[in-house]
Amino acid sequence: MSAGLLGLLDDVAAIAKLAAASLDDVGAAAGRATAKAAGVVVDDTAVTPQYVHGVAADRELPIVKKIAVGSIRNKVLIILPVALILSQWAPWLLTPILMLGGTYLAFEGAEKIWGRLRGHSNHDAPAATVGPEAEKTLVAGAVRTDLILSAEIMVIALNEVADEGFWSRLAILLVVALAITVIVYGVVALIVKMDDVGLALARGGTAFRQRVGRGLVSGMPKVLAVISVVGTVAMLWVGGHILLVGVDELGWHGLYDVVHHLEEGVAHVPGVGGFLAWLVNTLCSALVGVVVGAVVLAVVHVLPFGKKHGKEHDEAAAAH
Repeated sequence: MSAGLLGLLDDVAAIAKLAAASLDDVGAAAGRATAKAAGVVVDDTAVTPQYVHGVAADRELPIVKKIAVGSIRNKVLIILPVALILSQWAPWLLTPILMLGGTYLAFEGAEKIWGRLRGHSNHDAPAATVGPEAEKTLVAGAVRTDLILSAEIMVIALNEVADEGFWSRLAILLVVALAITVIVYGVVALIVKMDDVGLALARGGTAFRQRVGRGLVSGMPKVLAVISVVGTVAMLWVGGHILLVGVDELGWHGLYDVVHHLEEGVAHVPGVGGFLAWLVNTLCSALVGVVVGAVVLAVVHVLPFGKKHGKEHDEAAAAH
């Protein structure tokens, strides 16, 4: 009896060790996948605060929370099942779907630039001052943009673990989805509330603490304005990069070969070659995003439904 019990305990211990090793493997693979997607994570973090810029202070965190919940839904309920199914049975569809997302991002970035050139902005007034419907529209827009960025993150992560079994891929991508959402929206929440932290510091304590608080209060609007610009550029950059890589994977190598040739031309510069190569790729990707975004923007505003959309956009901006 005792020998049987000891044997059972040995089996349980072996199973536990195997499970622990599997968890370690999942954690390590999730870490590698997250690292590969780090560039898009930074873009996601830069894009999101622009949706909260100008919103009443008491609505900032609730809106960030709504966007974060929408982001989790995007990743877990939409992107993850689709990515796993396609990677299992129709991997050739992933690239065209990503390219559609890249086109949408380029259009969003171009539309924001066009709005600024015309003196219009989607966030001229806090959403709370124009009613809950405006806040709902703001959150919906942020979640739509997050869907594209999250899809890029998840597909990059999926490519890193493509050789894993189905259930391992599922576990790894779930870890990536949750970890990245917590990181991105945790940072976003800190960014949008830093001015409130500064206000609290400025109200009391030592002279140094008050100076730091006043610096945060005066500096955060400028930081948020810069982040808004970075977010727009990120849309064009990421969207253009998705399209640049996508056309190469579909067999049209000419454009990507040109960019690759330009990268190689600066890659051998001592000390800064790697940075210059990255910069060339980034600028070329952004240029592709601008061109594609401008073309889609022109089409949208020429077509009848596009004209209607443009008129509504102008009326909303004028009302703000």
